[in-house]
Amino acid sequence: MSISALKKEARLSLKGYWGLGVAVTFIVFLINAGLPLVFEIPLSGGFTNWVMQDTDQTPLAASLVSLLISIILIPLGIGVIWFYVNLVRGSLPKLEEIFFVYKDWKVFLKLIWVSIVQGIFVFLWSLLLLIPGIIKGLAYSQTFYLLKDHPEYTVLEAITESRKRMVGYKWKYFLLQLSFIGWGILCLISLGIGFLWFVPYYSATMAAFYNEIIADKKDEEKELL
Repeated sequence: MSISALKKEARLSLKGYWGLGVAVTFIVFLINAGLPLVFEIPLSGGFTNWVMQDTDQTPLAASLVSLLISIILIPLGIGVIWFYVNLVRGSLPKLEEIFFVYKDWKVFLKLIWVSIVQGIFVFLWSLLLLIPGIIKGLAYSQTFYLLKDHPEYTVLEAITESRKRMVGYKWKYFLLQLSFIGWGILCLISLGIGFLWFVPYYSATMAAFYNEIIADKKDEEKELL
């Protein structure tokens, strides 16, 4: 499927749901930006001290709490990914779906761990050179999507399966992401407001890539054999 076709599918999936997509983007932004501050500001001695202090002077307790909250919020981003997979598959999306990942503590911990392991792998490859790190980042890009359809996968199985299924598709995925550069520039010009619509469009397109190209690839290979 061509890049233009994937984008068209994303737009069709969002028809009637743009408002919901904007709401998801706005709520996730508020949570990611605001929740750490709820704890960081009091631990820094109040709002005035928090504003005036340098980053190097942030109290250790505030930094640790902020880091912990960032880790806890990792599954929320994956919940958004799964939300858009459901959207492109034609199911009726609901806002609360993005929080379903917190209902099962085993899933919650697994998603945090897979995110950390994936990040470590990409970082280690990046130590060689920037290009290998980018290539591996593309290869592992479908890990979270695959865990939605295959919760039985272990962390390493999901990462490995993503790498295998992305063989022959990394360049296409890279070009798909590059195709959004113009939209990103427009969002910056709009002082960030445009991201409320850009993020749903981008997320739905990436979900369409997975759904149309990656999700059934293994089954198709079995049929050929």
